[in-house]
Amino acid sequence: MKLLAFETATEACSVAVYVDGEVHERFELAPRRHAELSLPWAEQLLAEAGIARSQLDAIALGRGPGAFTGVRLAIAIAQGIALALDRPLIPVSTLQALALRAPADQDRVLSSIDARMGEVYVARQVRVDGTWQLQGEEAVCSPDAVDLPDGTRWFGVGTGFGAADGLLATRLADQLDGVDAQALPRASDVLALAVPMYERGDFMAPERVEPAYLRNNVALTLVEQQAARAAKQG
Repeated sequence: MKLLAFETATEACSVAVYVDGEVHERFELAPRRHAELSLPWAEQLLAEAGIARSQLDAIALGRGPGAFTGVRLAIAIAQGIALALDRPLIPVSTLQALALRAPADQDRVLSSIDARMGEVYVARQVRVDGTWQLQGEEAVCSPDAVDLPDGTRWFGVGTGFGAADGLLATRLADQLDGVDAQALPRASDVLALAVPMYERGDFMAPERVEPAYLRNNVALTLVEQQAARAAKQG
């Protein structure tokens, strides 16, 4: 199996290639440089792996949630390559990929990405028989609106735990066994989820892939910004 993957939903830019069990990856904190880096990295990685684009079986991508421009970019690049090669796409949740950044001994992970505007993207995931399963729905909300089931312990990963002065980590401290607020999703994690998806036929035509934005507005209005500042000062 040969897969190419893109993950550009956060400030990190990441591209990876999977060739019969071996993974090659590029990863860098590169705000606003995703479009500049993604395709050249893909070509470099394919060359390192010794394969041509035409040998790829499918293209995987982080479909969000995350930064609007980053999510759109990953989908556009993956669609372009897939359509040119007549290959399917494997869209993977960015929050689910992020959960793989948790320590290997953790079976309950709350993954969260800073959504800006005083909100976070969040998803609860539980490992069952070695497979991560989403508990409930992915959501975007204020950190003080995130809850965990009573009597359960979790590990937190992602920049959402550093948002709003660490409010999410503070609120849930009694139920968290640890937090990695610096964790960012990687294309290699997208591949880790995409490989079994491809094996069970869980892929789709490029034109059918939809981004997971979770919200429609991309910025606060001036009135909303003023209200947010007043609430913080008060």
